[in-house]
Amino acid sequence: MSDDKLVGIVLVSHSAAVAASVAELAKGLAGGGTVPPVAPAGGTEGGGLGTSAELIAAAAASVDRGAGVAVLTDLGSAVLTVKALLAEGDELPESTRLVDAPFVEGAVAAVVTAATGADLGAVEAAAAEAYTYRKV
Repeated sequence: MSDDKLVGIVLVSHSAAVAASVAELAKGLAGGGTVPPVAPAGGTEGGGLGTSAELIAAAAASVDRGAGVAVLTDLGSAVLTVKALLAEGDELPESTRLVDAPFVEGAVAAVVTAATGADLGAVEAAAAEAYTYRKV
């Protein structure tokens, strides 16, 4: 399966290194098959800690293949930045969703599910289900 029909994933963190590392981890755990388009959007344009509407919008555009874009965030102001972009209406691809999920576990679940060719709703549900993963 080619990635032209897969849901894209954007990982928004206050740190560029964290976003890139979680993207690498999630793609690595997706297996040896087709990996959906995943883009980190971490930090600010100047490389500092924070979030950038411009980096998020560019990441979303880069992974959009027409099947939808799932956006996962790490902390509160990242959520607010994505919500503001969604409210503006023209900064993100039309079928972009902010997904309420734990950042690392949700990212892995989203990428693994998207790799199967699942639709945006299924990718969102798999990521959100990661809240139920128990560690002990």
